[in-house]
Amino acid sequence: MYTISHMAMQTDSDRILELVRTRGLIDVRDVETEGIHRQALTRLVREGKLERAARGLYRLPGPAYEITEHHGLVLGASAAPKGVVCLLSALQFHVIGTQLPRKLWMALPRGTREPSPEYPPMRFVHMSGEAFTEGIEEHVLEGQVVRVYDVAKTVVDCFKFRNKIGMDVALEALNESWRERRLDLNLIAKYARVCRVWNVMRPYLEAITS
Repeated sequence: MYTISHMAMQTDSDRILELVRTRGLIDVRDVETEGIHRQALTRLVREGKLERAARGLYRLPGPAYEITEHHGLVLGASAAPKGVVCLLSALQFHVIGTQLPRKLWMALPRGTREPSPEYPPMRFVHMSGEAFTEGIEEHVLEGQVVRVYDVAKTVVDCFKFRNKIGMDVALEALNESWRERRLDLNLIAKYARVCRVWNVMRPYLEAITS
């Protein structure tokens, strides 16, 4: 007697709907990666089971969430479900400093494949262990959960990746967040040790707190 697997019993439409329920947003590449022809998306939209959220992006029909200034973060979170918004993009989200990044910066667990969505343009850094998992906040934006590092973790990451974004950006983030009383020094010390930049940051912390 043969047993038909759950996946074998599913139609292409069922598989797409299950995928979008899991991820919130999907694009054509997500569908093609599953071995499904993109015409299945068009059919589901025509049947009212999916709706176009943006060019090449699809979601379940439901409340008409207003497109916000954070729309790029929402699309990035859909493209990289394991990722966390970080560095320049996290600074912009928290309204710290003067950076206006052209690409969405996102952290991925080390070893994770980097997605390449049509939009938004993205740049990735890879972290492991507590350096990746500490300091994550979850924000509901346009009906979808987007993970962003908190202020203290973002500042520490700016020092950790200073060779990628510039020491001037790290110092601006530290000084402005301290001036606006948005820094928890205990968290800064904790994250700095986890990310192995405590010795780098300590002189600057002593300078602003003295």
